[in-house]
Amino acid sequence: MAGREPYSSKSRTALVLTGTGTAGAYHAGVLKALGEAGVRIDVMAGHGIGVVGACFAAIDGGEALWKPDGFWRHRGVGRFYRWQRVLVWLGWLGAAIAGLLAVPLGLLAVGVLVYPLAFVLRLVQMSASNQVADGYAGLVHEAFLPDRLPSWLAQAALVLAVAGVAIAAVTAARARLIGRQRERGRFWWRAFGAPVSAREAIDYWRLALWRMISGGVKVPQPDSIQLSRRYSELLAENVGQPGFREVIALVHDIDARRDLIAAVIAEPYRAAFFGRRRSAGWPDRANETLDLAGADRDHVVDVIAAALSLPVVTPSWPVTFAPESYWCGETHRLCDRPDAVGRLFDEVAAAGIEQMIVVSATPAPGEPHTLGDPRIDGRGRLGQWLVSSDTATMRDALAPRMDRFRCVHLIRPDHNPLNALDFGGGYDPRSDRTAGLGELIDAGYADAYRQFVEPVVGAAELSR
Repeated sequence: MAGREPYSSKSRTALVLTGTGTAGAYHAGVLKALGEAGVRIDVMAGHGIGVVGACFAAIDGGEALWKPDGFWRHRGVGRFYRWQRVLVWLGWLGAAIAGLLAVPLGLLAVGVLVYPLAFVLRLVQMSASNQVADGYAGLVHEAFLPDRLPSWLAQAALVLAVAGVAIAAVTAARARLIGRQRERGRFWWRAFGAPVSAREAIDYWRLALWRMISGGVKVPQPDSIQLSRRYSELLAENVGQPGFREVIALVHDIDARRDLIAAVIAEPYRAAFFGRRRSAGWPDRANETLDLAGADRDHVVDVIAAALSLPVVTPSWPVTFAPESYWCGETHRLCDRPDAVGRLFDEVAAAGIEQMIVVSATPAPGEPHTLGDPRIDGRGRLGQWLVSSDTATMRDALAPRMDRFRCVHLIRPDHNPLNALDFGGGYDPRSDRTAGLGELIDAGYADAYRQFVEPVVGAAELSR
């Protein structure tokens, strides 16, 4: 895919990273290839997991994502987006209760094997036949005495049920104490909340960002505000230097019902980027930008955490705005918006970008005879929906915006064996084997060379 004119290394260029979950590993491979090829990037942009890659690459941290001991190769990534702990605990308690109640049925079901065995033994004239049948009958009689199974099974099931209710009650009370007072709904909704947790992913990438900024020095991790300020100062002081780039990140404000664009933009594009809405007669949209190098520098970590928060299935990320801001100190819920690619392209164009390299970990729309096995597990279904949505959104967002850029190139895999939430790897029925995140990094690296570096960058160099 290309625009009206050929690629030029002298044009203002953006690298746009899109997708959710495991797509970040594919982004890391592409960053490795573009870095090796010396591709000039002026602006890093992303939504969803692409915000992580954009923020790291903006401070010359792309290598930390893909190197052999990099952040995408660490085993901690396998714990991303698991079911909420309270649901796991209650699930195990429910299974234990069901197992206890099934003990009497299981004991009786053994008779299906015991009595036919006794009959066979009698046919072959073995005296043990009566012993087998009588022994089983005696065991059943003893087990079902009033003070045996009927008593202690019921007591154990009751204890487990009470434990489950206590866990739900404590979880609901804790949710209210830590700041979820605005939530409305029945007791069980407050107790359970969203089914999937994004906390592990948020904590992991927050720590990774601090390690990147601190250079690996073992010092205590600062709070979110201090970490955000350190990142903003580092980027604002070095933007334009080798390895440092401007950054644009998109998240969605559920309470305001609008997107938020967080960015660090260098002059001469900065003033036009942040001031264009009001000057264009859009006063209601003038509050949709966060200047991470200015007054909003405290929200870098908030933006990353919100980008990692999936809509509906994970808790949204609460962000408290400054009292002097447009939102007057309100706390809003932020999350990713998977279908926001078109809006992200618009913001990239507004930053003065002439050509764009888009990276998507989802293959092109399907053709006949390319059906895959549907996933029936909860996270598998969610991951398949995210992949399908990303594919359709990419096609619909790019087509009407091609004429806004002199050149557009799309890097994507022909086949991605991993679902959006398969952080521990997954089985690929097409190749009859299990694939992992390491292979996805390698695929991004190979695709970037095959689809962009060799045919596009190489051709541009030859034409000089």
